[in-house]
Amino acid sequence: MQFDQLNRREFITLLGGAAATWPLVARGQQRAKLPTIGFLGAGTPSVEGQRVAAFVQRLRELGWIDGRDVVIEYRWAEGRNERSPEIATEFARLKVDVIFMLGTPPVIAAKQTIAVIPIVFLVSDPVGSGIVTSLARPEPAT
Repeated sequence: MQFDQLNRREFITLLGGAAATWPLVARGQQRAKLPTIGFLGAGTPSVEGQRVAAFVQRLRELGWIDGRDVVIEYRWAEGRNERSPEIATEFARLKVDVIFMLGTPPVIAAKQTIAVIPIVFLVSDPVGSGIVTSLARPEPAT
């Protein structure tokens, strides 16, 4: 199934599942620094607007409010896949806790650039594109 064919409900459910895997302990701890999500959009804010809104809404439904419980750092590749490694490096420098990405080329580029920050992604064929070894055991492919 292509990403564009996913309906909003499926997208929100997917994001919710990913966000629910974050350590629940982080909610109960007082931190000087809020958990930070690096959001790498393959397009532009205007093109990705509905996806961003769904992402933020699902986080809100799970109790993660941008600016209160979590910080979201948005970056845009603007359709230029060659920007993805640069943006991933910037996220590493910012010490984000997790990176969320849309699209296969940005995920592959980021995976080659950083190894210590978890990447949550939405792509149409993660096994076929070589991002993970299998859906049953989604370890990174080498």
